[in-house]
Amino acid sequence: MIRIGQSSDIHRLVEERDLILGGVKIEHTKGLEGHSDADALLHAIAEAILGALALGDLGKHFPDTDPRYKGANSLDLLRAVKMLMNKEGYTIGNIDSLIMIEKPKMAPHIDEMRKNIANALNCEISQVSVKATRGEKLGFVGREEGVLAQAVVLLEK
Repeated sequence: MIRIGQSSDIHRLVEERDLILGGVKIEHTKGLEGHSDADALLHAIAEAILGALALGDLGKHFPDTDPRYKGANSLDLLRAVKMLMNKEGYTIGNIDSLIMIEKPKMAPHIDEMRKNIANALNCEISQVSVKATRGEKLGFVGREEGVLAQAVVLLEK
């Protein structure tokens, strides 16, 4: 049995916040706004897993109205989603993900992101794809107003 899930996550870039993507703190003048650490990549992956399992979205499991998740590390949220996945009897087949961000360059950080994701989900790094693209000065990504991350996951039983 296989199941497929997909998701997108958007966060605004703001001053005085860390830029954390794929569990990696990246040097930049702006960071992502959100209740947790606002790691849009991990949020998209976690929500794609929840979607594949028909278990709702991140807001259902980790509401931004709950003070327990204020400043939460999104790797911990991803690990919690992994426990739900395991409870349903599924494992990761593969993950294909994309970060849309104008600056800074993601290439120097992608291997560490893949490693963090694989470790959190207890899968091989070869099962995790992380890609990045720029907005080419178009739209909110190109104007450096925010980041969009997308993920597709294949789960196997």
